Amino acid sequence: MGGTRNRRTASIAASAVAVAAALASLAAASDSAQPPRAGQASRPSHHRSYTDPLARGRLPRGARLLYVGRAAPVHPVRPGFLGLSLEYPAVEAYAGRDPSAVNPVFLQLVRNLTPSQTPVLRIGGDSTDWTWWPARGMRRPGGVRYALTPGWLSVTRALASQLGARLILGLNLEAGNPRIPYVEASALLSGIPRANLEALEPGNEPELYGTWTYYRARDGRKVTGRPSSYSFGDFEGDFGSVRRRLPREPFAGPTTGSLDWMPYLRGFLGAEPHLALVTLHRYPLQRCYFPRSSPRYPTIAHLLSPAASRGLAALFSAYVRLAHAHGVPLRVDEINTIGCGRDRPVAGTFASALWALDTLLALARQGVDGVNVHTYPGATYELFAFSRSAGRWRARVMPEYYGLLAFALAVPPASQPLTLSGPDSRALSAWALRAPGGGTRVILINEGDRGQRIAVRLPAGGSTTATLLRLGAPRAGARDHIELAGQSFGSSTSTGRLAGPARVGRLRPTAGAFVVDVPPTSAAILIAR
Repeated sequence: MGGTRNRRTASIAASAVAVAAALASLAAASDSAQPPRAGQASRPSHHRSYTDPLARGRLPRGARLLYVGRAAPVHPVRPGFLGLSLEYPAVEAYAGRDPSAVNPVFLQLVRNLTPSQTPVLRIGGDSTDWTWWPARGMRRPGGVRYALTPGWLSVTRALASQLGARLILGLNLEAGNPRIPYVEASALLSGIPRANLEALEPGNEPELYGTWTYYRARDGRKVTGRPSSYSFGDFEGDFGSVRRRLPREPFAGPTTGSLDWMPYLRGFLGAEPHLALVTLHRYPLQRCYFPRSSPRYPTIAHLLSPAASRGLAALFSAYVRLAHAHGVPLRVDEINTIGCGRDRPVAGTFASALWALDTLLALARQGVDGVNVHTYPGATYELFAFSRSAGRWRARVMPEYYGLLAFALAVPPASQPLTLSGPDSRALSAWALRAPGGGTRVILINEGDRGQRIAVRLPAGGSTTATLLRLGAPRAGARDHIELAGQSFGSSTSTGRLAGPARVGRLRPTAGAFVVDVPPTSAAILIAR
């Protein structure tokens, strides 16, 4: 829903080094620090490791056994799986206006999410259809409010170059003039090297073209981009006309977030046999159309419900299979917490970090090839906000970003999802993967208000030692004091890297299982080698 469709209404690099150093130190004797008790949020600590107090004997009382099984029937996690989606004006707001001095904090925050990978950035959202490249003899459409310039193009080229990123670039389809997307694409292709192009993406959520206000006439009358009868077939014709004028370029679509339009994907793939990428959107919560009693109305409880994460991911299962049957990858190239309306008391809290971690894992388990989390300045779900003083950039990192970072730490590219079995729990979400270099990763996400004690049993011949990282905050509604492996970005960061001593636990099996206490509204990452 690009932006919140409110146009319509509204390293790891250095951090991983610190964590890796702490992991290496586990071979030596650990300090005497204890893990947090169930029901107690993790707190800052100067201890870099702790020893599991339940190293021998029977499983402790109340521990629930979780069995890690074989490889799940899904492909390994693709490199560049986790990416960002930005509105067109957000590029210069985040990267700055000087292509020779791109905001280094923003660069680092992107790199954190794709260590040793090629990031995939999608530029679009609502602003896809609000944007154009001015051309001689072409009148500015009523709904266009942002003009691309050579300066914008230079900054975007520099951003892509320094990140080594591949870009999905939205093209204005709603204006209804076929020359607009062609001129726009030609200008973008003249400045973006082909090595940095993932795909061109005509339109954004075209299911809304016939109902949402595109602009207001001078007399105040609401004007839609297309007639109320605008259908998927109409979109398919518009998409094809753009693609045929640029036959050698890769295209992505149908860029819809509508459950009513997604079933048309089969016909779309048949009509576009050379499609490079299937792109779909989804937001779990909406404030505009649902009463407070609805499970889709924004509350922390609704955001942490299985329907908002695992249920959302399950919606894509059939479309993933369909796209793959045609040999085309599928990215959910726009997603975040609240798709319409502003609600920072929900979207701006630690609950969004747990939601993000759970949802990304669920989408990977469904076989989705990539995900782009949407953000832009002022969004209710903005991931970070930048300021600049005396030529120096700083960022305030929002809670949700910690969930993305936890995913990046827990799930290296080529990780193979594994099956799990054990007692069902609505509050606890559990995921397991086999890392490409060997070893098993188990991610436990406690979205409930009671502590959980989980005994993780690996296949026979599994690891005899494991390490533990925690993602925690004082409460689900917290907006600060959030920690990942004991580290944080603080109130702001000038580096884009986690700071502080890393807190990494060491575990040994008890009765053949690794016992992990997971406090309420927190997550634990078990790494068994």
